[in-house]
Amino acid sequence: MHYHFSIPEAQTQYINIAVEMTTAEAQTTLQFPTWRPGRYELGYFAKNVRYFKVTDAEGKEITATKTSHSVWTVDTASTDKITVKYQYYAAELNAGSTFLDKTQLYVNPVNCCVYNPALMEEKCTVTFEVPETWQLASSFDKDGDVYSVKDVHELMDTPFIWSPNLQMQTYEMGETLFYVWFNGEVKPQWDKIIKDFKAFTEKQIEKFTEFPVKEYHFIFQITPYKLYHGVEHQKSTVIALGPSYAVFEELYTEFLGVSSHELYHTWNVKAIRPIEMMPYDYTKENYSPMGYLCEGVTTYMGDLFLMKSGVFDMEQYFKEMKVQLQRHFDNHGRFNHSVAESSLDTWLDGYVPGAPGRKVSIYVEGCLMAFVTDVMIRRHTDNKRGLDEVMRQLYFNYGAKGIGVSEADYKAMIENVAGVSFDWLFDEYLHGTKGYEAILYDCFEYLGIEMLHEPSKKYSEGRLGFKVLESATSCVLKAIYPGGPADMAGAMLEDNVVAVNNCKVNGDLDKWLNYFDDDIKVLTVERKGQLVELTMPEVQRYFYSTYDLKLTENPDKNQRFALDAWSK
Repeated sequence: MHYHFSIPEAQTQYINIAVEMTTAEAQTTLQFPTWRPGRYELGYFAKNVRYFKVTDAEGKEITATKTSHSVWTVDTASTDKITVKYQYYAAELNAGSTFLDKTQLYVNPVNCCVYNPALMEEKCTVTFEVPETWQLASSFDKDGDVYSVKDVHELMDTPFIWSPNLQMQTYEMGETLFYVWFNGEVKPQWDKIIKDFKAFTEKQIEKFTEFPVKEYHFIFQITPYKLYHGVEHQKSTVIALGPSYAVFEELYTEFLGVSSHELYHTWNVKAIRPIEMMPYDYTKENYSPMGYLCEGVTTYMGDLFLMKSGVFDMEQYFKEMKVQLQRHFDNHGRFNHSVAESSLDTWLDGYVPGAPGRKVSIYVEGCLMAFVTDVMIRRHTDNKRGLDEVMRQLYFNYGAKGIGVSEADYKAMIENVAGVSFDWLFDEYLHGTKGYEAILYDCFEYLGIEMLHEPSKKYSEGRLGFKVLESATSCVLKAIYPGGPADMAGAMLEDNVVAVNNCKVNGDLDKWLNYFDDDIKVLTVERKGQLVELTMPEVQRYFYSTYDLKLTENPDKNQRFALDAWSK
């Protein structure tokens, strides 16, 4: 198959795409991807297509019948070649999207490239009509003006940017050349970037002993507005981050975190992949309970390797881990839905809050369970091995051989490395809803780390059991602690608090609540156009807490040894 991209009217944000392919059957199926790897939900990208037309080898238009939201069938009994032409609307900019304007052509082919399922293993070539002054950031192979990938799977996994504004530097690690690309308004601090990227790249490769590919591209889309998103690919990652002025200031920790996370995905998910996704099927949901491995382990390892490499100190690492702890304990869905069940349900509502208290995050719970797994392996091997050894063996025994990993395979590998049964982990935690608190305390204590918690200092959270999104003009309830005062008073999500004891709230809810600490507190809320009064019952306990981590002041020698082995 050959793909040609042109952008004669970039201001319309429609990309012209022409696809030439051979045909060998009387009827040819043309398929649009319905989702993209890295985001386990249906996307229905064909919704952005217009002017879909098919011609035969003579250039004569032939009928293409749409048989589902993402499939066309074409009568090809009388031709051995067809050309498919259409326009794709590209108006969304994030790490997994496709976007066009007068400054760039940014494409994730899995969004916009129709394909013939019978030709999945065939080589794909690509050509472009773009301004001569534009430069290309991608992992394509190049022969003159023709670019190529080995098959449709690699095409779907090869994002690219054409732009006149690209900035790039490289570094080498082992046998791999790493490219760092920036697009958008940004002033890269190259010395700082290359130093830190070399450090965490070297440490990750050291643990796996090899890198899966010979060339890798970090592609950054930097925006003037707030944005944080990353998507993994085998030979590259696209990371969208903003605003521009904050990238190398207050967002630099996030910049490093997402970069290390996406690099780790090169082994975990792009190589070590759930058996249900080997290979990817772009036509439907690819259900797997193993989101805790794909995203949870990657979330854990991404930050851990920043510490192991010296890019993060212990305090920076604790800051990132505390975020995961806070998200876990704030989400009462942990009592109702296991992380394995939530992995399957990413296809339902995995990337939005969804029904309150129903589910958990594969990133958060998966990260915490990866930490527990790591520490428990170390405990049973006298700190000689950890989860990194499990992942290394999964890579060489499965990922590098193109073999999918089942839950049974993952469990067996953990048990092989640790030398003990891990039935409890899979039964009680990954597939169960047993509380994490006790085992987290135990694992942190093994390393000489204290997990602390105290009532939230926000009156609304600690004393009344509700969280709000507050601004100067609104104060909207976003979470309610089950059985807390707000819950008992009849509060509902999306209630907008307008007054406390008849005193108007103007971005100062907690100040009024503290002011009326010794009084009965009556909240006036706006609910679907009506004003409702909620009387808060007095309860002698606390509700939402905040979590902290710190090193034990006087660790014993075993804790010192365990911490050193884990963190380096």
